[in-house]
Amino acid sequence: MIDPLYLTAIILMATVTYLTRIGGYLFLRNRTLSPRLRTVMESAPGCVLITVIAPDFVSGRPADLLALFITLMAATRLPILPTVLVAIASAGVLRHVLGG
Repeated sequence: MIDPLYLTAIILMATVTYLTRIGGYLFLRNRTLSPRLRTVMESAPGCVLITVIAPDFVSGRPADLLALFITLMAATRLPILPTVLVAIASAGVLRHVLGG
């Protein structure tokens, strides 16, 4: 069974992520964005993903480092959703196989 503290953290992270996504639409819905600002807004999801996986750069666990490498390779060829799925699957499988 999942620890209530973990469940609470997951729910809070999902809520903040959702509010962040809809907040941009609500605050910017009547504005015309410059090409530069549009590029920044489109890059934000990738920046959030990097903040989630960045701690694995220094984890020292072989399974996580290998999963990180697989994720980086996937990110060069796939859109964000398939990349996230590859990251989750590779981390899970490698942690099971290599321990972690």
